[in-house]
Amino acid sequence: MKTIERVLVANRGEIALRIMRTVRRMGLSSVAVFSDADANTPAVRFADTAVRIGPALAKASYLRFEAILEAAKKTGADAIHPGFGFLSENPDFAQAVIDAGLVFVGPTPKAIRAMGLKREAKALVGQRGVPLVPGFDGGDQSTAVLKAKALEIGLPVIFKPSAGGGGKGMKIARAPDELDACIESGRREAQSAFSDPTLIIEKYLERPRHLEVQLLGDSHGTLLHLYERECSLQRRHQKVVEETPSPALTPETRERLCQAALEVGRAVDYTNAGTVEFIMDAAGHFYFSEMNTRLQVEHRVTEQVTGIDLVEQQLRVARGEKLAFTQKDVVQRGHAVQVRLYAEDPANQFLPAIGPVLDFWTPGYGGLLVDPGIETGGEVTPHYDPMIAKLVVHADTRTQSFATLARSLDHTSVLGLTTNKGFLARLLRHPNVVSGALSTQLIAEEMNRLSEPADVERDRLAAVAATLFAFEARRSTDDLLPGALTGFRNNRFRDQRHEWKRGDEDVSVDYRELGDRVFQVTVGGSTGRWRIAAACAPCFELESPDGVIHRLRVVTNGETAHVHTERGDVVLREVPRFPVAADAAVKGGFMAPMPGKVVKVNVKDGETVRRGQALLVLEAMKMEQTTTSPTDGVVKQVLVREGEQVTAGQVLIVMEA
Repeated sequence: MKTIERVLVANRGEIALRIMRTVRRMGLSSVAVFSDADANTPAVRFADTAVRIGPALAKASYLRFEAILEAAKKTGADAIHPGFGFLSENPDFAQAVIDAGLVFVGPTPKAIRAMGLKREAKALVGQRGVPLVPGFDGGDQSTAVLKAKALEIGLPVIFKPSAGGGGKGMKIARAPDELDACIESGRREAQSAFSDPTLIIEKYLERPRHLEVQLLGDSHGTLLHLYERECSLQRRHQKVVEETPSPALTPETRERLCQAALEVGRAVDYTNAGTVEFIMDAAGHFYFSEMNTRLQVEHRVTEQVTGIDLVEQQLRVARGEKLAFTQKDVVQRGHAVQVRLYAEDPANQFLPAIGPVLDFWTPGYGGLLVDPGIETGGEVTPHYDPMIAKLVVHADTRTQSFATLARSLDHTSVLGLTTNKGFLARLLRHPNVVSGALSTQLIAEEMNRLSEPADVERDRLAAVAATLFAFEARRSTDDLLPGALTGFRNNRFRDQRHEWKRGDEDVSVDYRELGDRVFQVTVGGSTGRWRIAAACAPCFELESPDGVIHRLRVVTNGETAHVHTERGDVVLREVPRFPVAADAAVKGGFMAPMPGKVVKVNVKDGETVRRGQALLVLEAMKMEQTTTSPTDGVVKQVLVREGEQVTAGQVLIVMEA
């Protein structure tokens, strides 16, 4: 038996906080490590001890072996939990932890190494009869060979980084003329995310399902499965919704899938927690994809249906304990579903978003579990994955769990930056999702139906709320003449007016106070009496002319008001009463949609380009975004160079028709 009394979590955000909650429940001490960008995050404050390990850049902080090991030495930590992401699947880090005399809370370095390279892993499990997708795992990485093999397998194919996972660097080629770009971009992202540009190729299955099996093994020869998770709802090859049990499996298929996963684990004498991933075609045939030798983001749904805390079991196994239960003891009870709440813009190709978190609040619904990475007053930065929180619901049935989670998202407030919250709620209510007819292509194919619908009544409600909230805020600061009407006009017979912009749309609100917090309001051509029912910022309750009380949350940031309603969030920008002429935008200028680094410039000054031609490639949060020309034209001026860091809205290229 090994002694574990103080656990250092070599990770950040919601990952670190979730692990430390179990560490505390087990009566152990926790140590957080943090970069300059994470000094004031919830995980750092929750930990018993915290150590600063470097600047915001992950390579200078969270990916530095020596900094993490030095932090463990300083704080007397005797174990290191890597979480998921960063160094969690790095066999050299696991070995360095062991060599330092510490306990690594995870599998052996040998198992991590065996499963870390996809081509070697596939060869290993293929020898044990586990079904594999047709592909190319050879060592020749020349572009010519990769292209030839892709054509030999038959398009479409998918290129994957051999050394990584999590959807990073995956590129799909459906036509021969797409192969060069896929290979080049895939190599860059693989190098950036995993320090290894090696690619493998697989036959791309149209509309497959993504299934995975949770494994748990001890060092005494016991290896168990904790059943499957369905993770088919994805964007950018990354999961956004996970559930268990899968609605696609019969008892017989479930048993075969779980036994295949156990065979993968036995191939490397697997210990601790790990996940074996499969893809399944429409006929129900499943194929091994990869093994993640770590805890998964979606482990929470497995915990909910089995009642087993996987982090606790990881720590017990790392101490050398035997598993205290058998395969027969592992039973699925009810249904659990999880969504990943991201700072991203679904309407703009799911590009990451950054900014301050002005309000973060979740409802206290029964069955709702929240793993937050941020809190009100925090900030989502460009340095790391933009996940805000995980929201999980466990219920007796799949229908109930999905309905409760969708309702929870309706009432969750995340104000100050763009998120996928509304998108997730619509996704959970999509007919195909409700019926269980899932595939990894569903989101891409149904984006039109999943887009935010116009809601005139919601927008009017938000405009009235923002206006009267501002009125209340002004009144609360009227110290000199507390009895005077705020917003005083010489002409007392004329209503006050507040003008807003929602996107490009102008919204005007005319109002007059009638006393006792009642106002006559004209908005959108309709006039009626509104009453402030309650106001305790950010909570704000309004009674509309039809007698309905609306419970809202309102925060302001400068001239911008953010309003949370049950039917979606609205951002309104106040139109200045005395506007100052703004600098004109560069005509024909292409602006950066997000902060990031220019990794490739494809054009030069004076070059003639065609519509759809790639102009340059940006990288942010380990993802690439290609800027293409919407029209034929000529490049007048390229204002950036490769390797340059740019900010959101910065002009990159000037074009002329």
